[in-house]
Amino acid sequence: MQAAPVRATAIPSFTDALRAVESILMSGGQRTARRNAWTSVLEDRRRAKDRVEAERVLEQTLSPRL
Repeated sequence: MQAAPVRATAIPSFTDALRAVESILMSGGQRTARRNAWTSVLEDRRRAKDRVEAERVLEQTLSPRL
């Protein structure tokens, strides 16, 4: 008696599952708007981080050396 062959199938990631649910619940325009909004949030966070770093460098550069 032989064991039945086992098929390896990839388990979808959590992100893939969310995108599948999103595609069912939202129209294409809403999906695009949500993704654009999230991209803007990430870009704002990046700019804020860059601004804090620039302020830190300026403070170190301009502070009087003792």
